[in-house]
Amino acid sequence: MGLRLLHLNLHGLLRSHDLELGRDPDTGGQTLYVLELVKGLAARPEVEKVDLLTRLIQDRRVSSDYSTTFEPIVPGANIIRLPFGPKRYLRKELLWPYLDDLADQLVIRLQEQEYLPDWIHAHYADAGYVGSLVSRRLGIPLVFTAHSLGREKQRRLLAAGVDHEQIENNYSISRRIEAEELTLAHSNLVVTSTYQEAGEQYARYGNYVFDCAEVVPPGVDSIRFHPSYSKPETSQVEDIVSPFLRQPSLSPLLAISRAERRKNIPALVEAFGRSNVLRNRHNLILILGCREDLRQLDKHQREVFQQVFDLVDRYNLYGSVAYPKYHRRDQIPAIYRWAAFKKGLFVNSALTEPFGLTLLEAAASGLPTVATDDGGPRDILSRCENGLLADVTDLDALQDALEQAGSDVQKWHSWSKNGVEAISKHFSWDAHVCRYLALTQKHIDKSIRQSLPANSVRPKNFLGKKILFLDLDTSCSYSEYDDFSLFRQKFEALNKDEFCGLGVFTGRSIKAARYIYSQLRLPNPRVWITRAGSEIFYESEEYSDTRWESFISDKWNRVAVEKALKDLNQYLVLQDNDQQGPYKVSYILQESGKNILPLVRKRLRERSQSAMPHLRCHWYLDVLPLRASRTEAIRYLSIQWGISLEKMFVVASQHGDAELITGLTSTLIPAEHDPCLEPFKSQQRAFFSSRSHAKGLIDGLNHYRFFQNR
Repeated sequence: MGLRLLHLNLHGLLRSHDLELGRDPDTGGQTLYVLELVKGLAARPEVEKVDLLTRLIQDRRVSSDYSTTFEPIVPGANIIRLPFGPKRYLRKELLWPYLDDLADQLVIRLQEQEYLPDWIHAHYADAGYVGSLVSRRLGIPLVFTAHSLGREKQRRLLAAGVDHEQIENNYSISRRIEAEELTLAHSNLVVTSTYQEAGEQYARYGNYVFDCAEVVPPGVDSIRFHPSYSKPETSQVEDIVSPFLRQPSLSPLLAISRAERRKNIPALVEAFGRSNVLRNRHNLILILGCREDLRQLDKHQREVFQQVFDLVDRYNLYGSVAYPKYHRRDQIPAIYRWAAFKKGLFVNSALTEPFGLTLLEAAASGLPTVATDDGGPRDILSRCENGLLADVTDLDALQDALEQAGSDVQKWHSWSKNGVEAISKHFSWDAHVCRYLALTQKHIDKSIRQSLPANSVRPKNFLGKKILFLDLDTSCSYSEYDDFSLFRQKFEALNKDEFCGLGVFTGRSIKAARYIYSQLRLPNPRVWITRAGSEIFYESEEYSDTRWESFISDKWNRVAVEKALKDLNQYLVLQDNDQQGPYKVSYILQESGKNILPLVRKRLRERSQSAMPHLRCHWYLDVLPLRASRTEAIRYLSIQWGISLEKMFVVASQHGDAELITGLTSTLIPAEHDPCLEPFKSQQRAFFSSRSHAKGLIDGLNHYRFFQNR
């Protein structure tokens, strides 16, 4: 049996044909790269099957192609689309609240297959987050390609003068960085495009391991992108750009990118406008994707276009700058060849460029380049020797590089020839796919799968067909109310048939939990999730689930965790010994507030600790192994005992219970919940009751038809 591979690329408009590149900031080079990689892998004899999983979208504003659940790409490769979140198309920054749903769906889907994938390859931070959860739950090795990194984007935007709060609001940058850290902690292999990425950009992450990274430069399609040594058919390109130009015969400065702030197109327009040399020698051609109406674009795209229009007006560039509204993807190769025929230059002015596939396309077409002195262009130009690098944050430096690059015809011809030869030698798709497979299998072969096989000792219905989890530390205090007796009666009636079971959450030890629970006069729990999710006990058994403990103990060092946080004693105080556990370090905050979490996470990463802090009720901080939490314990039980997550009911009411609300579990939120849970009212499987305490609990169980025997 050949290799079976799963690639995750969750955002953007992804289909097997006619990619809408440049339509928005999320549909660009990444989608093209992933699609070409999947095609290249499917063509290899050692690969049996490649699935490319993305988001199912039902939105009249986009093509119906994105609403089909299955789409063949080439023989052996298919696009699989799963729905999560709203039906409409969303930019990637708005997908974060729905990723846990997708992770749950994907685990269920993979469990139903005869064979698990040999590895999962996650592209970008959102897919990395989902891939991490699936990898830890099913023991599938994880490969990660960030394509661009949050810390680098944040650094560049701050350097460009963008306010930190604005960056957070526009890009959800903190959540993205946390997802990248989580993904790096779970990755068996990190595939990067450049040595700068591997050595500098990823190195800013605490969970990054340099030995797990490999540089595999992307390839370029030599069938589509190639030079033309005779006058090309230029009519289709002239039709696009000539209406904008007063002197169409001037050589072009060509930029092809999305209308995104990171691409820094306004700086290119300003450098062009300030230079009499450039204006007399060149036209500026901006291929920024297709647009029907600016009002239909997202806010960030509108801002970029408005800046371009303002600069054209300020420097009176009418007749010298072309920014066509439409082009087809199949016209892009001709645009490169047209620019090369007219002795033009390709310009990449991005603030940060993880790789820069357009640079390869330009080089393959014989078009020299002026590019940002960042990331991929450094590696590409060092091999291709076909242009100049420039500090694009300095307008004078960008202007000087453009003026210098277009001043020497002999140098232009040398650069053009160098680029074509280097692409053939260093950047073919065949070479990329072969290196990718060799390096991936090397790293995967060295990894140890931490899978969770189904328990074979107890019967499959051991926990029942449904299970309700009560929080012993909060919701079980409802017993002091008389109406709790109604819940007790209904549950005991069902429990006679062993149709449903009770589970208990608690931060306490099992001994303390059983003592307190014994006073509630409720049926005995089938399962106890104790010490904040770090231990699992069944019924009255004396010993905890050793499989769970073995699974979460990977890379855990309790002593080292305490040592790492020792000098934060002005913020944290260790709780009493009876609140501690082998896989749980518990603190009380000196002052209430969530701002402690980023500080604790940072300190743990600096000390290379595979651990995660969890804050509850604003005051209580538990540090657990990376794989341990209440929600992960629930998923473990679902996999072990074959209980659908939709049949697992949890009560959430306190600060810190947000982890219980996301995903496919059924959640009950009584009226007296903490205000921090209000934003989750949009979650599909979260029921907010208008009544408090046990009445709210019963409302929720009735809403989900918990008491119906089906």
